[in-house]
Amino acid sequence: MKKFYYVSVFVTLLLLGTLVGASDGAVGGAKNALDVCASVIIPCLFPFFVISYLINQLGISTWLGQHVQTPMSLLFGVSGTGAGVFILGILGGYPLGAAVISDLVQKGELDLKEGEKLLAFCNNSGPAFLIGAVGIGVFHSSALGLVLYGIHILAAVITGLFLSGTRYPDTKPREIFIFSTNLSTALPESIGKAALQVVQICGYVIFFGAVVGILEELGVFSAIYGSLATYSGLTLHHTKALCMGLMELGCGVGAMADAAVTPQALTICAFLTGFGGISVAMQTAGVLHGTGIRLRYHLLGRLCSSAISAFLMFTFSSIIL
Repeated sequence: MKKFYYVSVFVTLLLLGTLVGASDGAVGGAKNALDVCASVIIPCLFPFFVISYLINQLGISTWLGQHVQTPMSLLFGVSGTGAGVFILGILGGYPLGAAVISDLVQKGELDLKEGEKLLAFCNNSGPAFLIGAVGIGVFHSSALGLVLYGIHILAAVITGLFLSGTRYPDTKPREIFIFSTNLSTALPESIGKAALQVVQICGYVIFFGAVVGILEELGVFSAIYGSLATYSGLTLHHTKALCMGLMELGCGVGAMADAAVTPQALTICAFLTGFGGISVAMQTAGVLHGTGIRLRYHLLGRLCSSAISAFLMFTFSSIIL
């Protein structure tokens, strides 16, 4: 443990030193990230978060999960509650799936092992980001956004199928809590949870945006994505977006703005939204803190999903473009 402590101290002091030495880059990166928060994160994700938490508070996810339990159990080997989590995970966006899993594990509605399994394929990017930010904002096409979202869901399904060996059936009927909480109680609590979640997400986005700005000013990023462009055959535009997106998804996707619609560009976006970046991993770690759920299941799922998404998108786009 001492080793990790010393590494943490070293990284923190290194960040402090680079922040002082490259303050202009940090400020510029943070401003760009703040623009992403104002134009995409808050307006697109906050309403989804409120509704998703509200659905969970009113017990609708449990009710919905019970009604789709049979096909979901056959596909993924999950319980009715787990089936509801999958539906919320593909509708809400990062890291809502992880937040719902964390909430249900803490309430005893989900077994810890099932929660870890669900984390691998139920914590996904949502339609607001993929259709609004990526499809319309980057490629100026809602149709392409829908294609990206459809491939993203398909990759999550395939990832879930890979992990369907261990089955978690309901051992007893679950009570449906739809009428136990009314809207006047559930709505304020849902808004409060959603607001805290969005603030946390924006904090991560701004921080990693500042880190990206520092690396840009120091020339580290330009060296990395320049070398990657040389050896991969991709354009500097594409490799810069890829490197930025591996750290922070919103910054990476934003760097693709006004790029030509090519199989390579679409594949990079599919890969980045499937992986989520270090920022999403840290957000997920934050919402899982104290639950006992290990982050490695999120990372395993994201690696599988990003590879599958990239393969499917490159194959599909090479045919239609």
